[in-house]
Amino acid sequence: MAIIKIKNPAIDLDAAEIPNLDAGKITSGSLGADRIPNLSADKITTGTFADARLSQSSVQQYASTFDDNKIVNDISTLALRQASDENKSAYNTNSQFVDVFQDATGVTNLTNSFRNANEYINTVSETLGTSISDITNSTTPEKGTNGTNSAYATFPDFLFNSNDGNSGMWYIGQYNSSYTLGETNSFVIDLNGNYLLNGCTISWWSWNTAGRINNHRWLYKDISGNWQYLNGTGSNSASGTSSSSSELSGTNSDTQHTITVNTDATYAAQEIALQPRTFYNNGNANSGIYQIQINAKSYTLTANATGSFENNVITAPSSVSEMGAIITYQDNAGTNALNTDIVLQLSADGGSNYSTATLTALPDFSTGIKMAKVNDLAVTAGTQLKYKISFANQASGSKEARIRGVALQY
Repeated sequence: MAIIKIKNPAIDLDAAEIPNLDAGKITSGSLGADRIPNLSADKITTGTFADARLSQSSVQQYASTFDDNKIVNDISTLALRQASDENKSAYNTNSQFVDVFQDATGVTNLTNSFRNANEYINTVSETLGTSISDITNSTTPEKGTNGTNSAYATFPDFLFNSNDGNSGMWYIGQYNSSYTLGETNSFVIDLNGNYLLNGCTISWWSWNTAGRINNHRWLYKDISGNWQYLNGTGSNSASGTSSSSSELSGTNSDTQHTITVNTDATYAAQEIALQPRTFYNNGNANSGIYQIQINAKSYTLTANATGSFENNVITAPSSVSEMGAIITYQDNAGTNALNTDIVLQLSADGGSNYSTATLTALPDFSTGIKMAKVNDLAVTAGTQLKYKISFANQASGSKEARIRGVALQY
């Protein structure tokens, strides 16, 4: 029987009539809904569609967007840690710039802010100058009278040294049965300026066996005018805490007694005071001392409420329109609010246009060192990359932010 060919475009074929159509047979043209009105996709069981037959949107609608921010942030964190551990200077890779302020080579335009030798940037500067021991004694010390409230000397009188009990000894006639912060019943030395006592030694010589100071404490008036206990250790002493059980003691005549001030805090002083608690009086009412020496250095504190700094321009390998960063910082005093007290801005056109970041806190970088991040911040496109960090509301002793490191992502 001859094969009859039917050439009629009006004939409709449904899915049941094309049960196993090989997709490879569809090689050109397009099939609209009016050509195969009810063809089920499961009827196409063999073959492969050519790329030209599938639209991009048909594929993308089923694809999940991959977020690499966690990976990028982890890499930045590791880079900051490695740079900190190895004391590395600022450096950059193909997609990242890292600086932990080992030196000042990576920063510029420091406005009312300072890079500290301890590898951070803030708005507080501490400057050491001349040592007290370098200054020549020129005057005779004032002397208190036995039985009066206290003796008082003016810098640099405490370098005075004499074995003449009538003219060269400082009398201390009163004492505290318990320690009290302040100059009451104390031998006070006005330093005529601010001096940093950290790590320095203070030495004094008791007068004689019959009239000597048995137990005492050292105090200091800080540069804000508040009296504080001076913490330290030394000969004839346990530790310099506020407890009378660990007071400093001097028990021999003509003997040097020395306290070495701790370095666990900033002991910046405008006055120091020797405060006796008990005397040893054996028929001699003239309890006192005849020499005090101290080797502290002059101290200047500059504290700015606001400030800022930037990095030197980094050239990216191609145009950048989004940037990110991780910063590490320390609340040296108070609590600094992200995006208020610490503000980060990013630029890809050399600082001509900055975009302000919204920093988000991350888990702490290490004990006492906090961390924050921003990802995918839109910036004016370019290849000249910069960051700018600004400080606000800073005040010495109450709110001090220290920026410890920056990892710039691009």
